[in-house]
Amino acid sequence: MNDKYFAHESAYIDDGAIIGKGTKIWHFCHIMSGAQIGENCVLGQNVFVGGKAKIGNNVHIQNNVAVYDLVILEDNVFCGPSMVFTNVINPRSEIRRNIDEYRPTLIKQGATIGANATIVCGHTIGQYAFIGAGSVVTKDIPDYALVYGNAGKIAGWMCRCGERLDFEGCNGVVKCNKCNDRYEKQEQIVRLII
Repeated sequence: MNDKYFAHESAYIDDGAIIGKGTKIWHFCHIMSGAQIGENCVLGQNVFVGGKAKIGNNVHIQNNVAVYDLVILEDNVFCGPSMVFTNVINPRSEIRRNIDEYRPTLIKQGATIGANATIVCGHTIGQYAFIGAGSVVTKDIPDYALVYGNAGKIAGWMCRCGERLDFEGCNGVVKCNKCNDRYEKQEQIVRLII
């Protein structure tokens, strides 16, 4: 037992892993040496974190997710159950890939990835983007985008509070019906107006 964070007795945490205060690591997780996990995170059952992965603060990773080397999750990211990250674009069983052949993946602050979604390596998911359950992401996703399908396509826009934004028939500026945040849209770029 650690007085800084909680780890279930069935979790394996290798020496050299960095884990922030208040983080909870549940059943059958494996955290590799060198992994960096921020404060107040929750790692559900059967989560793997590679030694060159970085996880920010207040990140929630649901059951059966592997956060491989060169995956970076910024603060407040949500990873749904059994979603998938990759880090090699052209895997072959008989060819061992070196880490310099891995492609980094960046998930920006506040983004949500739904259950069973797949994030193909080498892409960035913008802040507060929302990836629907079962979607396959094969390209960069802009901030606040709502994406679903295979291959994932932009189907709308989301407020940082998680409500859908409706830009239909407006002058490019909308207010969230739930939290009253205001957003401006130009082409495929949405910005929070402060």
